[in-house]
Amino acid sequence: MDLSPSFKAYDVRGLVGVSITAESAEAVGAAFVDTLDLSGKSIACGGDMRPSSPEFSRAFAVGATRRGANVLDLGQISTDELYFACGALDMAGAIFTASHNPAEYNGIKMAKAGAVPVSADTGLNAIRDLAQQYLDTGIPTVQAEGKISALDVLEAYAEKLRSLVPLDGIRPLKVVVDAGNGMAGLTVPAVLGAQYYPGLPLTVVPLYFELDGTFPNHPANPLEPDNLRDLQAAVVAHGADLGLAFDGDADRCFVVDEAGRPVTPSAITALIAVREIARARTAGEAEPVIIHNLITSRAVPEFVLSAGGRPVRTRVGHSFIKARMAEEGAVFGGEHSAHYYFRDFYNADTGMLAAMHVLAALGGQAQPLSELAREYDPYAASGEINSAVAGVAGTVARVRAAYEGSAAALLEELDGLSVTDPSGNWWFNLRASNTEELLRLNVEAADATTMAQVRDAVLAEIRR
Repeated sequence: MDLSPSFKAYDVRGLVGVSITAESAEAVGAAFVDTLDLSGKSIACGGDMRPSSPEFSRAFAVGATRRGANVLDLGQISTDELYFACGALDMAGAIFTASHNPAEYNGIKMAKAGAVPVSADTGLNAIRDLAQQYLDTGIPTVQAEGKISALDVLEAYAEKLRSLVPLDGIRPLKVVVDAGNGMAGLTVPAVLGAQYYPGLPLTVVPLYFELDGTFPNHPANPLEPDNLRDLQAAVVAHGADLGLAFDGDADRCFVVDEAGRPVTPSAITALIAVREIARARTAGEAEPVIIHNLITSRAVPEFVLSAGGRPVRTRVGHSFIKARMAEEGAVFGGEHSAHYYFRDFYNADTGMLAAMHVLAALGGQAQPLSELAREYDPYAASGEINSAVAGVAGTVARVRAAYEGSAAALLEELDGLSVTDPSGNWWFNLRASNTEELLRLNVEAADATTMAQVRDAVLAEIRR
């Protein structure tokens, strides 16, 4: 087996039984320990609700113990539970999940102690190469193998989140939550359920909370509009104040308002940024830093500046966001893909904590969510448009050539190709996916007509 196709920029992702197997998981577990010098130390390991996750997680743990590490088996967990364990226990760890991908996929997300991400630039490629060697020639034995023991971190994880965003004082709210048969079906009741949070003025209407990695109701990918339809209908039918949709491993959260309309993640980023800036400034921080990637709305840095913070723009991707957060001491970071990162949560992303901020903001005032969100969403955006093309690099070069030299465009290549109207009336970004063979286009403009004109012109160039 060649491991290269399943190792991506930020994680491992492949077809079960084809590019990821129990044997490869065991080799990766051994290589994880050796590459990060974890022999004699404890690491954490768990998996999501996919049918293959328990077998793969166990195999990874066995490989790790064969190289001298002790493994804390966390059982069935969300990705942000893993980050909590790595941060709170100060140990490296891994979770078997393919996030929003279909049931036939699985993968591995890895983190160093303190929830520091492992990416291609910070050890993932080295783990791949050593795992390939172990897969081909066998895992060497050590004199003292490690042991596997069980640990449940769900309650401690829930307590941590509740301590960061208390919800006791909000007005009564009704929220529909679509877990998509993913790990939010476990974490939402633990964090927001009446059994664990008595007296919370929140009525939760559950959709698809049964953990089922075959996804019998719809794919656990809220980024696709079709997968929000059940949530949107349920919000209207129940007269709810809002709806929340989580992806399969529950590290991302999408929001719909009381009419079932999606709230852009850029508006959620701006809303949370303003709240986190206010909290940090109250604690004495002069100019709290907010990280945002280059495809979030231009409204995000504008709101950050008006709230007294300092915006820092970065590439797309959790490893870049987390690294820059650590470098800047940033209080919060947001991406247009609905990943939200918090300094008080080990610089890691957690959809649940973002959802709690939305509940706190909505429940702390009288407006409906549609009006509250509108304040943070002043521009017209295309949303992310994916195009499968023959030759990604050549297509980007063709689009670049179309705008290069034009007085009406400023070009930048921080992450893919960004083109901006010098007057600030519109911008677009075109970048290759890190996980799929696609080009992703995002366009934003001061009004819907201009946005549509720019969008259509760029798409015509991409697809000709």
